[in-house]
Amino acid sequence: MHGSQKRASGDPYFAHPIEVAGILTEYRLDTATIVTALLHDVIEDTVASRADIEERFGPEIAELVEGVTKLSQLELTHEHTRQAENLRKFILAISKDVRVLMVKLADRLHNMRTLEHIKSPAKRERIARETLDIYAPLARSIGVHRICSELEELAFAHLNPVARDAIRRRLEALRTEQGGAVAMVSGEITAKLEAAGIPARVFGREKHPYSIWRKLQRKSIGFSQLSDIYAFRVIVDTEDDCYRALGVIHRAWPSVPERFKDFISTPKRNNYRSLHTTVVGPRGMRIEMQIRTEAMDRVAEEGVAAHWRYKDQTYGFDAEAQAAAGGRDPLVNLRHLVQVLEHGGDAEELVEHAKLEMFLDQVFVFTPKGQLVSLPRGAMPLDFAYAVHTDVGDTCIGVKINGELRPLRTPLQNGDVVEVIRGGKPVVPPDWRSLTVTGRARSAIRRHIRQTEKEEFIRLGRASLDQTFERAGKQRGEVSLRPALERFALPSEDELFESLGRGRVAPTQVLDIVFPGLNLSEREAAAAQRRIEGGKGARLYVRGGGLTPGVSLHFARCCSPVPGDRIVGIVEPEGEGLTIHTIDCEQLEAYEDREELWRDLQWTPEAERNTISRARLIATIRNAPGVLGQACTVIGEAGGNIVNLRMRHRQQDFFDVEFELEVKDARHLTHIAAALRANPSVETVDRSKS
Repeated sequence: MHGSQKRASGDPYFAHPIEVAGILTEYRLDTATIVTALLHDVIEDTVASRADIEERFGPEIAELVEGVTKLSQLELTHEHTRQAENLRKFILAISKDVRVLMVKLADRLHNMRTLEHIKSPAKRERIARETLDIYAPLARSIGVHRICSELEELAFAHLNPVARDAIRRRLEALRTEQGGAVAMVSGEITAKLEAAGIPARVFGREKHPYSIWRKLQRKSIGFSQLSDIYAFRVIVDTEDDCYRALGVIHRAWPSVPERFKDFISTPKRNNYRSLHTTVVGPRGMRIEMQIRTEAMDRVAEEGVAAHWRYKDQTYGFDAEAQAAAGGRDPLVNLRHLVQVLEHGGDAEELVEHAKLEMFLDQVFVFTPKGQLVSLPRGAMPLDFAYAVHTDVGDTCIGVKINGELRPLRTPLQNGDVVEVIRGGKPVVPPDWRSLTVTGRARSAIRRHIRQTEKEEFIRLGRASLDQTFERAGKQRGEVSLRPALERFALPSEDELFESLGRGRVAPTQVLDIVFPGLNLSEREAAAAQRRIEGGKGARLYVRGGGLTPGVSLHFARCCSPVPGDRIVGIVEPEGEGLTIHTIDCEQLEAYEDREELWRDLQWTPEAERNTISRARLIATIRNAPGVLGQACTVIGEAGGNIVNLRMRHRQQDFFDVEFELEVKDARHLTHIAAALRANPSVETVDRSKS
């Protein structure tokens, strides 16, 4: 059916499905999966239909092929909407059969391997971003580490080549310095275990550049302070040997406090099982170790694909074997996404919640009856309540953690026993969205709030349109909005204002439609990004429970909140309004015992899309010629604009410099900080919140 079709590289199109099938043969999948891989683009890119496939290959393969096929025929206005509709169909398909996901991951892997042949830089960036945000986390959620790692590295190479090259140069230098030490440490670990009568296979591995980049983003440390660039894997015969080997290693070398994790007794949600520990080993090196059996190692690398085998004369996924190995249903994580779909909402919400649900850094907490509940790191009591059941979340009015009444904003810790206090009927305040991190909880809360927030969005949309018109020297009252209603197929002006408030329609689009002859300078003036400022205008950027009409809002200078930060408001004395802080601002300690002054707030879509904010970073930099210029160049290349710069604590070897920057949001600020940390001259980078 692909006939003479060509790929962007000039190769015959049919080479692509053959390569996808080849990737899946490495995982020893069943015949139906391999056939689906060969046929996966036939419905989308040729005149063949599902009926044609079912007639030749049967209903099972036809259903799998249709599950992989994207909604390419769907004519939608916005790219992010099309992406969300594809994701919606895709999640429903993979929730029924994990093989759909395996084929899609192999398809995306081969497309990423050949991404350089696509001429459009914007298209390359979109595909790489989608890979990093959606497909790599999906691969991680079912434990297919090999595919996940390669997808992340390929996407990283396209999205941030400067940072990747900087990290690779640092790794090459480290390899030259410590290459011999890795072999020496492996030999010493093997010798200690053999002396204890534990046969083991020991080898060192180097972290991938993207994995290092993520760590630089999460932690305010420089490259030289990372302790686990090299990690050692200890493979033993049995589960008992894992714990025996751990004892031998801890007796031989001192362990680093709070760096031990037992994922054998408490597996990760993607069925990953291993013991993790960090010790101060030979020559004073900090060594991270993973101790596991051969079976655990295979599941760690191949995830769900490790459980395909012969049973009853047929070859396929063996759920019983997986359960016997201590694993859970591989699709339990993905079925949470189906619940997100059932709560409705717009396309952008779906993509946001899907991303939240797929990132799996975890905490483990317990119900009062001892049932284990795993949640993402940073989860709070409402996340727990919605994980137990939607009704429990909807009727939650308070929480006891380890037997004590605690605020709903309390982050949960490993081992907490959580008891939800329930009320009579569902009451979901708007500010609850800032008290959750899981997609499941946020989508359930949004479903309730959608019914009550329409007026607020209409007001926001009307205000943003009026501002856009005023900047272009126009008045909304002097023209009819009917052309815009017809263009966007909306029945009334209120529906248009709501769409503007929710960010589905841009104010400049409406301006262009109702004033088609607008000159370029007027359009640019209307599209100019706004800086977030306090006062009455702050209502465009912040919303939440307890905001009295007319109250003045101020953004705290101490922590400089930017869109994407979790924020709270503190009621100021003598009617001075509300001051907005980040949730981790040091100044909030003074209000810890005064719950009545706290207001939980969120950013509006207007703030998250159309603003520039100021934030501060403090970097400790080596005292050498040219290093400050390098740091400024890194910030510029990452899209940050330096508006102020202060030198502090200058010493012989190091000095501190505070950069005041204009950034788009918290994610942009984190990206800049990580780019600085990747620079060899930068020792530490932290956000200034004091």
